[in-house]
Amino acid sequence: MEDTVRQRLTETSAVLERVAEEMGPQITEAARRCLECLRAGGKILLCGNGGSASQAQHLAGELVGRFRRERRGLPALALTADSAILTAVGNDYGFEEVFRRQVEALACPGDVLIALSTSGNAPNVLRAVEEARARQVYTIGLTGQPGGRLAQAADLCLCVPHRQTSTVQEAHLAIGHLLCELIEAGMTETG
Repeated sequence: MEDTVRQRLTETSAVLERVAEEMGPQITEAARRCLECLRAGGKILLCGNGGSASQAQHLAGELVGRFRRERRGLPALALTADSAILTAVGNDYGFEEVFRRQVEALACPGDVLIALSTSGNAPNVLRAVEEARARQVYTIGLTGQPGGRLAQAADLCLCVPHRQTSTVQEAHLAIGHLLCELIEAGMTETG
């Protein structure tokens, strides 16, 4: 058991080190786009399935509440959180539509959609990105290697250099926390 603990933590550490070395410019660009959106009065929408759904809700909570600094609440919404909408849309239109329909209803030009999919191939996430782009919403994908279709569909894709779902999700959380920190710092500096 101890070997497994050491091996898994070492593996995650190595992936996070690669993220730090290889993805800094993309993470910075994602934070810049989110700041630009919020400063212009827009909002950040987030979506994903399973563990990525939980992370979408977690990150929306950090932005609406606070991450590390006291500041005003920031407009962020997890499209994964409303069970009535998810089940109504899923029942009436199909599961592939649960996020797209919400983007159609809630997104405005200049908003940002953060779409999490470890494989990059979740049909409902891809449909949301397509709808967002049609509505002039900037799209940021978070995936694992090799990025799947989301790598091509999103305006910016943060592709973690790993294939194991659990490790990719651990890196997504670290990236999400970095985005929250950078956004919060940027919004605190500007009021």
